[in-house]
Amino acid sequence: MSRIDSMFARLREKRECALIPYIPVGYPTAKESESLIRAIAESGADLIELGVPYADPLADGPTIQEASLAAVENGINLKSCLSMVRKLRASGLETPIVLMGYCNSFLAYGLEKLAEEAKLAGVDGFIIPDLPSTMAKPWVQIFESRSLQVIFFLAPTTSEERASAVVEQGKGFLYCISVAGVTGERESLPEELPKFIKQARTVTSLPLAVGFGISNEKHVREVSEYADGAIVGSALINVIKQAPPHEIEAEVRRFILKMKQATRKAATPI
Repeated sequence: MSRIDSMFARLREKRECALIPYIPVGYPTAKESESLIRAIAESGADLIELGVPYADPLADGPTIQEASLAAVENGINLKSCLSMVRKLRASGLETPIVLMGYCNSFLAYGLEKLAEEAKLAGVDGFIIPDLPSTMAKPWVQIFESRSLQVIFFLAPTTSEERASAVVEQGKGFLYCISVAGVTGERESLPEELPKFIKQARTVTSLPLAVGFGISNEKHVREVSEYADGAIVGSALINVIKQAPPHEIEAEVRRFILKMKQATRKAATPI
């Protein structure tokens, strides 16, 4: 089993929802990034989504756009991200890691080269927001030949054709979009979200992780009642932005601990 599959199987037995934080590599600074990612893992993250900084992140709202641009200005690129994963694995980190990035940067690097180096570095999979599921087969073949899982998006507005392609090709888990639009903190989650997740379960056996708008413990607790994972991005970035520089790591640890605790309290049999 892959690290991702093993993680979800373990949590299912414990009746827990997976906590999946997102953070761009190189944020808030290139120097702080490695220790901050390690702190996120040590504080309870079950899987970490590392953002590959990109100048025009289409799926992201203002908070993550700003963080991604800061990482680009810090000199971080795809090669830096692979190097970061190598360092984390060399230090003993076993938490599953997926890279979230966009087609252009991956194509420019070279898919075969990327797949080979990602596997050697210890990457477990990829999330590629602008890769249409109906056109993804060549990408999936290249990545899966190195045991790298491609995680696809599923939204309430996904067409039947695209949903079919997602279910057929997806591995690891499905990234279920809670709301239309881009990432960002929100006061409440849509009332129809549980129904969407219930419907998704009728067409796939993959774990279902909810992202876009998961902003606080209440949201994580709510999502844990019907989904297998809660993805937290903008809320974590805001914790980093608002913390005094010398307290960033401590604040991040507190935040992740609280969020993970919410997955335990609300967990129900899956």
